[in-house]
Amino acid sequence: MSGFNPTQLEQALWAAGADFHTLLADYQARFREQEALIQRQCRENKTSDERHHFIISIPIADRPPHLRACLESIHQLCRLYDYGGQTHGIWGKVQVVVAEDSRDAANIQRHIELVNEYRAKGLQVHHFGLDEQYALLHSLPADTRAQLGHLLSTQPRERFYLKGQAANRNLSYLKCLQLTEDKARTLYYLVDSDQHFCVNRQTEAGEEAVYALNYFHAIDRIFRTSDTLMLTGKMVGDPPVSPSVMAANFLDDVAAFFTRLAGLPSGEACRFHGVHKQPGDAAYHDLAKLFGFDHQPATYDYACRLSGAHDHAACLRDFAGRLNAFFFGEHLTRKTWFSYGSGLSQLSPARTVYPGNYVVNYAGLKYIIPFGHLRLRMSGPTAGRLIAAEIGPRFATCNLPNLHRRITEAGLADDFRPGVELGQERIDIANEFERQFFGDLMLFTTEALVKQADVNRPFDKVVVETVLNEKEAELLALYQQKHAAIVEKNQQLHALVFEAGHWWLSAPELAGALHQVRTFGANIERNFGEQAPAWGQIQSAEHRARRKGQIVEALLNYRAERQAWDSLF
Repeated sequence: MSGFNPTQLEQALWAAGADFHTLLADYQARFREQEALIQRQCRENKTSDERHHFIISIPIADRPPHLRACLESIHQLCRLYDYGGQTHGIWGKVQVVVAEDSRDAANIQRHIELVNEYRAKGLQVHHFGLDEQYALLHSLPADTRAQLGHLLSTQPRERFYLKGQAANRNLSYLKCLQLTEDKARTLYYLVDSDQHFCVNRQTEAGEEAVYALNYFHAIDRIFRTSDTLMLTGKMVGDPPVSPSVMAANFLDDVAAFFTRLAGLPSGEACRFHGVHKQPGDAAYHDLAKLFGFDHQPATYDYACRLSGAHDHAACLRDFAGRLNAFFFGEHLTRKTWFSYGSGLSQLSPARTVYPGNYVVNYAGLKYIIPFGHLRLRMSGPTAGRLIAAEIGPRFATCNLPNLHRRITEAGLADDFRPGVELGQERIDIANEFERQFFGDLMLFTTEALVKQADVNRPFDKVVVETVLNEKEAELLALYQQKHAAIVEKNQQLHALVFEAGHWWLSAPELAGALHQVRTFGANIERNFGEQAPAWGQIQSAEHRARRKGQIVEALLNYRAERQAWDSLF
């Protein structure tokens, strides 16, 4: 084991043309051997393993299939890399808190059953239920609890569910503290239930998920060898954004698929396979330039998911059957793929907290994601701007992403996504779309604010309102442009698919697929067209005034809430 150099093996593993799976098996085996050696030396020398313990918090609301996949990924990570080793069949350095926020009693029971199932597999999993959460919250002094109402919820006992991911996550911090035995040697790992502890790679056969990152080993070293307080690792796979900011470029790619398909015979072997060009950073985002990313190519190719012999008609059926998953956040053409790049643990200053993938030490627990009571999107980027302004490079990012999968194999019918209403064919994202616009408004107001004000002091109301009004005007213009583009692109797609006389119109076996395409177009129109409810709210001066008042109040109260929160630590 003295010759084991993880970096050298990683570089070989991710090099072009590598025998990937052979090298991966060797990589995992070397780490297991190293863990066995560490445990043996500790026993022989009667010393303790000084590396960090991890407490992983998973907020969950009515999503049993997602929770199963997330817990399975943690189990596989422990099994394949054996961080900290096992005692009596239990991994001692990793604990998991499943922070319950479900309304459906049946889903709560399914979550509890999953917790018990993975306990039996050797994971230390704790179900942090609604009654326990309420009791723990009310164990705080009444004056402190009142000051923290926006961070930790003011819901009564009988409705202590669907508090929102932010309040649920913040409450889980209190449970994590209960489980902490050594504050100096514990790291708190916050993930979402749709995150997996693996990454994806693009192959000739399609996307492949691989357990190729030893997260615990790498993160432990980062916190032992640097002064990092908060570490975020980004995501690969499905975009970490709302469909409300991806519709224009998705319509471009759907139209490109049908344009290419029109020139290919129905019964010919499918040509939508092979390795395709990888999207660049934020290629999925209609307003990527707002975040400082360069212009992306106009369209990306669709990679057919079917295996075995099949023709273009079969490809079309599968493509059409997945289109409406877009409204739950899946992007068929612009996934993010893992790239090893310059390594796993090289740090750079961060400006966005990815709520589904960040790690803090005990001191870093103070740097919370605020404003959850507003239920706005972009809470992670907004918090990131505030945290970066306060602690600079001690808020860092590295190349340790999780695999993000919006939809499980159970399908849309067994998924819950706040802000998305699912009917038989009707999908309504009005709530999420509205929260996206005002989340953007809060983000870019905050970003400008921290450049001209001291984040360690209460913000001045006049300054906040001035910046907010400037950003409102800018965003309204951009959203208007995007709205017009989506309406036009949806009309063009309908004409391409249904009015140009292409071969699929005369194929009776494709009637179901074409109905799904029509449903997709109708859902685009419903959510982004002239009569879209969210678009009406965004245009309403009265509605904007109410939301702006909430944003101003939240920013003015930020410092006082942080002081109350910091007092807990």
